[in-house]
Amino acid sequence: MQQRRLDRAALKGVELEYEVLGIGEPVVLIHPGHFADWFAPLLDEPVLAEHYRLIRYHRAGCRGSSRIVGPVSMAEQAEHCRSLMRHIGIERAHIVGHSSSGNIAIQLALDTPDAVHSIALLEPALMSVPSAETSRAFVRTAIELHRSGNKAAAVDTFLKGVCGPDYRSVLDRALPDSFDQAVADADTFFNQEMPALQQWSFTREDARRIVQPVLAVMGAMSKEQSPIWSERQELLLSWLPNADPFVLPGASHLLQVQNSRAMAEGLAAFFVRHPLSGRPGG
Repeated sequence: MQQRRLDRAALKGVELEYEVLGIGEPVVLIHPGHFADWFAPLLDEPVLAEHYRLIRYHRAGCRGSSRIVGPVSMAEQAEHCRSLMRHIGIERAHIVGHSSSGNIAIQLALDTPDAVHSIALLEPALMSVPSAETSRAFVRTAIELHRSGNKAAAVDTFLKGVCGPDYRSVLDRALPDSFDQAVADADTFFNQEMPALQQWSFTREDARRIVQPVLAVMGAMSKEQSPIWSERQELLLSWLPNADPFVLPGASHLLQVQNSRAMAEGLAAFFVRHPLSGRPGG
């Protein structure tokens, strides 16, 4: 992927790189963890690029966005997103979050529900399922490798655990420099993102407050990798009052990196079913 020139927003306490493409209803893409460009494949899919206003940005501590010293909570990340929306002039949007950024999308809906018209949750990193404790030994290994200073091995161990042993060939083909960038941003992920995830809470009572339409996305190959993905999908569908399932064919947790066309089509169909037109900020 050719790196595009991004605009820069000076917000309260942080500067974020961002890009706005296209026209139509706004769609905010919040990238997962330290994987700054994992939504980039969707920007070239006509079903989205030709019909929606796509907003993507680099979260604090990722690529060229500014670093923050000390802890950064999921609520603070959600506020960064809301502040960027205001900076651009967007009051209400479709929100898309993948993995840990799905948690940020949930937090945004809880904290500022008027800003969120719909939510697409792409395998969010929900910790309140059994396999979060019993099948995630690789996470501890990755953390230990990072602490020892071996950032590349830490990122590799983590990605093999969440995406499968063959993730690298897919990643290098779709986003050739993304692994190196993830290594460069590893301190953000292991020192800030992981603790924030462990401290973040999401309960059934919280879920009942999210009345917006939700698309709960799971990769068809993810359940073969770990039972955690099915458990998280079942939790979303049973807790959220207005959630629809979508299984992305031919994909693991890499999702749109692995099958961008089907992911774009699934998102576009969801947005068509729940149009923003006629709502404040549309």
